[in-house]
Amino acid sequence: MFGPSARLALGTASALGLARFAYGLLLPAMRDDLGWSLAEAGTVSAANGLGYLLGALATGPVVRRLGIATAFRLGMILTATALAAAAISSAYPVLLIARAGAGAAGAVVFIAGGVIASRIAIRTSSAAPITIYFAGTGLGIIVSGATVPPLGQHWRVAWVVLGMAAGLATLVSWTAARTDEEGAAVPAGRARVRPLSRTAVAYVLFAAGYITYITFLSAYLADRHTPVAQVMLIWTALGLAVVAAPALWSRPITNWPGTRALAALLGALGVGAALALLAPWPPVILASAIIYGATFMGVPAAVTALIKSATPPADWTGTLSAFTVLFAAGQTAGPWIAGVLADGTSAAATLAWTATLCGTAAVVAATVRPQRSARATPAGGPALEDRAPDATPRC
Repeated sequence: MFGPSARLALGTASALGLARFAYGLLLPAMRDDLGWSLAEAGTVSAANGLGYLLGALATGPVVRRLGIATAFRLGMILTATALAAAAISSAYPVLLIARAGAGAAGAVVFIAGGVIASRIAIRTSSAAPITIYFAGTGLGIIVSGATVPPLGQHWRVAWVVLGMAAGLATLVSWTAARTDEEGAAVPAGRARVRPLSRTAVAYVLFAAGYITYITFLSAYLADRHTPVAQVMLIWTALGLAVVAAPALWSRPITNWPGTRALAALLGALGVGAALALLAPWPPVILASAIIYGATFMGVPAAVTALIKSATPPADWTGTLSAFTVLFAAGQTAGPWIAGVLADGTSAAATLAWTATLCGTAAVVAATVRPQRSARATPAGGPALEDRAPDATPRC
């Protein structure tokens, strides 16, 4: 019924939309029931980021041993299990472990699925499979927005529901992970970060900034006593914007030269976060969430396209893994730092954090200039010079 790209997108729906971002919806109920400070709530999010970091480090060995398709499927199974495990206990260490486990499994899904999407993009000569893959995150956000707020303070039940949704996503996406190399383990290749070093800096800033918006948005709304129906509307609109993002960004990511699309995405993201601070009225916050949703998953899609055009296919997994490690490091530190700042001020500080870091990342990305003499080299060839490749898919 659905093509492989659409079914593969359930990977990001589960690993990101459910396993990472849904926590922001559960945070107000868990904070009230368990008596957490915003710093403690941010630490739980940071645990998910730390798990993601460890999972990114482990993905290369897993892929070499099991192959891309098996790694993707195993990550999906473990993600669903970790989500349901968060309902077992209210003990802080147990929740930290459950969130770390969801992060680790999600990293494997994210990287393996990104490589599979890149291979589909090569076959179709289009960036659409990549943007569709990342847009799947929106489906997970929509499911979370429709199911979690009505459950109120019953956060344990919510975790079980999210685990069941991730289990269903695992079943539907199972055959989408099939690749030409499914039956054999494939090498992860070299990690080529130096050719994209300034892009990597922008990516780290983005990672540390974007995660705080979606982690603390519900807490920000709760501080303003926003009705449940309005929270559901804002969250669902955010998810729908993520789903619509490929229609907005596939062409720029494919056709705009250098890091122009990446800079535009980061700039729009910073503006979207700032809107909710400058005018904290319901219609403006809704607009802020829509802008955020329409841009934030476009950033990893743009970075993946840059990696794909700057490195030989044999090195995609290794390079994407390295960038995911950097990304995980940023999103591990971001929520904790923002939570500490918010405890000393208000939840609004978390949105200011997102606006500042993403705005800075946009400036960094905009300063990258392509060099005509730089070319992607074959596997095992000399390292590329620091440059910003265009995002046009190449074989």
